[in-house]
Amino acid sequence: MDFFNGIMANRIMWIALLAWLVAQFCKLIFHFLVERRLDFSCLKSSGGFPSSHTAIVCALAGEIGKASGWSSPIFAVSVVLAVIVMYDAANVRWAAGEQARAINHLLDMLLESNESTQWFGQEIPNEKLKEIMGHTPFEVFGGAILGMVIAAIF
Repeated sequence: MDFFNGIMANRIMWIALLAWLVAQFCKLIFHFLVERRLDFSCLKSSGGFPSSHTAIVCALAGEIGKASGWSSPIFAVSVVLAVIVMYDAANVRWAAGEQARAINHLLDMLLESNESTQWFGQEIPNEKLKEIMGHTPFEVFGGAILGMVIAAIF
């Protein structure tokens, strides 16, 4: 029971998870404001505004800083983790999404220009790659602000 009670009492973890949850609900709201329709798939999607990846690591770093001290080694580790996650979200995963968009476009052109579903003896895939994987810098910035605000409030 100690294990379960320890997890339930871990304030830092719960506040970080709250930041992630709030960011996911913000995506639903912003999507509704832009598209004028509710799309509950936003609650489980990656990409979009604000970055929930960034929100969770920034809230985590803020809570660790408050609990362990701003000069503590664990705060330094959490900040480095946050920087890696934000860099990945805005650069690596964004580039992967751009590549998926280009591949999907090439597949569309290939399927339109070819009467067969074969190309060089291989079946042409008919399913699309996921194009929204990463975040714009603005979406990452929004996630960072959200995470820090949630850490500051709680």
